[in-house]
This record gives sequence, structure tokens and C-alpha cells, in this order.
Amino acid sequence: MIQLQHISKWVTQGGSPNFILKDINLTIQAGEFVSIMGPSGSGKSTLLNVIGMLDQPNEGSYVFMEKDVVLLKDKQRTELYKTHIGFVFQAYHLIDELTVYENIETPLLYQNVKQSERKAMVADMLDRFQMVGKKDLFPSQLSGGQQQLVGIARALIAKPMLLLADEPTGNLNSKQGSEIMELFSNINKEGVTIIQVTHAEKNAEYGSRIIQLMDGQVQHAPHTSN
Repeated sequence: MIQLQHISKWVTQGGSPNFILKDINLTIQAGEFVSIMGPSGSGKSTLLNVIGMLDQPNEGSYVFMEKDVVLLKDKQRTELYKTHIGFVFQAYHLIDELTVYENIETPLLYQNVKQSERKAMVADMLDRFQMVGKKDLFPSQLSGGQQQLVGIARALIAKPMLLLADEPTGNLNSKQGSEIMELFSNINKEGVTIIQVTHAEKNAEYGSRIIQLMDGQVQHAPHTSN
């Protein structure tokens, strides 16, 4: 599903490159649940952004679902990730002026889904996440855990094949964090490929394998055991 070959990303400082990612080689199969770990500044979020097509590498090749992402035009790339990739962020990234219902509905507007279909799909999500009673509330009226649930519902509404999560439990207490990880585990069992960035060993262990990054390089990427 995902093949990264010799991916490097750098910023030029004082005339020489300062590597954020250096010669990353990685293959991720459809249906995997991969955890990316490493100290602060090791390039975890940048790697996730490259995989999610929010950021471009300076060199290397990235094949996603048999398409060479680096060679795609901006519009094609945008279409590819909006159709197939869902994002979950530590800071939720909900739209403050929109209700829970409207936040969850947003990705479907990008995809020009008919209103009647949108209504049914959002109702399903509200039901699944037990948020029906909160659909008319605004993000500021929700707890952190509830906001993250809305973020995950929004990421899943368009039925992505790949879910990317950047420190998804970073702002939550341990009980809320465990609930979110259990939810991810169930989503993965339904066939969604998940790549999460986390600093918590406990969360990383939900994955089928752990990739360690250090100074922008992969330290250890064993193949999945199952």
C-alpha cells in the first residue's frame, strides 16, 4: 500500500542541508497498524506529513496505492489524500464555529456527497460514537475526549483506507487515551490501515509493529509478526 524509498527531507541552513528525514526506506502493507516512535525532533510528524501528502520530500520516491505521489500534480495529490486518507491530530483541529454535526460532515462536502447521503452517514457516525445528544454543541462545549472522538468521526466519515494519527491521545487523560486506542484497534480490525505517531509505549503496543526514528533515520523496522 505504501512504499517509501530513499526519502529525505531537509532545510538549508548556512548553505548546508539540515536533515529532518534521511534516507527513509519503509513498506507498509494494507491492514497494518504501525506505531512510529522516537524522541522529540526525530522527524516523526514530518514523516507522517509526507505519508499524508501534506508535505513533500526533497528526494526519494513515495508510492501510495501504486501511484507515484512525487510525480503527481498538486490537484491529483489533494484528490488522492482526500479520498483515501483520514487525519487525527493531537490538537483536534475542529472548526470552532461549526457544530459537532457540521464538523463531522465537512469531509463529505469536499467529496460532493449528496445531502441525503451525508445526513445518513453523519447519523451513523453520531450513533457509533454515542454523540447523538451532542450533535448541536460546539467544540468549546465538549471535553477533550469528546473533541477527539469528533475528530476521529470526522476522519472516518469518508471511509478512508488509511488513518494517520499524530499523538492522538496527547491531550487526554489515561482513561480517555485507552478508550481512543481501543477504538483504533477496532477500526483496524475492520480493515483500515493505521499509522500513529506516539511517545507512549502503552499506545505503541496496540500496533502490529513499532518503527523507531532517531535523527530522521529509521532505527528498527521489523516486519509484522502476525
